[in-house]
Amino acid sequence: MTLPGPAGRIEGILNLGSPDASYAALVCHPHPVYGGNLHNKVVYRAMKAFNDPEFGLGWPVLRFNFRGAGLSEGTHDGQAEVGDVLTALDWLEREFRRPVILAGFSFGAVMALHACCRLNAPKGSGKNSHNVRALVALGLPTQIESPAYRYSFLQNITIPKLFLSGDRDEFARTEQLKKVFASAAEPKQLILLPGADHFFSGQLEPMQRAIASWVKEKLQ
Repeated sequence: MTLPGPAGRIEGILNLGSPDASYAALVCHPHPVYGGNLHNKVVYRAMKAFNDPEFGLGWPVLRFNFRGAGLSEGTHDGQAEVGDVLTALDWLEREFRRPVILAGFSFGAVMALHACCRLNAPKGSGKNSHNVRALVALGLPTQIESPAYRYSFLQNITIPKLFLSGDRDEFARTEQLKKVFASAAEPKQLILLPGADHFFSGQLEPMQRAIASWVKEKLQ
């Protein structure tokens, strides 16, 4: 499937869920310059946590390729991809008419956070129309020097937030991630999976269980 995006067509895959699902979910992929796309294993397994009845949710889930990745048109920018997230949210909400859970892995988590910051704009600004109820940030990077990777705005995002990473993440030392987490507004939770690296190698199923358990606790 394709969506009309701000930089051209956006390639996506929709996994349908239960007809009576209470929520829908959007999952954003890691950095496209380093091979990230909607087929990334962490993104796929996160999708399954929301979509597969085995985990107790059964929601419809949209994955998409950022501009310049896969068959999506446009060129990688590093910050303008926030617009791709907002476009995908628009489509998902129009299609299913239900609240959305926004998730992202690595670069996708960064873009999801920035999208939520825009959605948390003051009433009357015209930027807070989306019905995003919670955010899941998987493998959030903290060691990259770029304006997009500075997280002072987290104090303004007041929806429930799950920060889920491995305690051996190469791109986010535990002490750095804890500082980022401390700067975020409540409600929030930080889960560090023992022995897991940035890609949750060997820990994908625990990652899925953590996502599903948190979502059910916060939203059902």
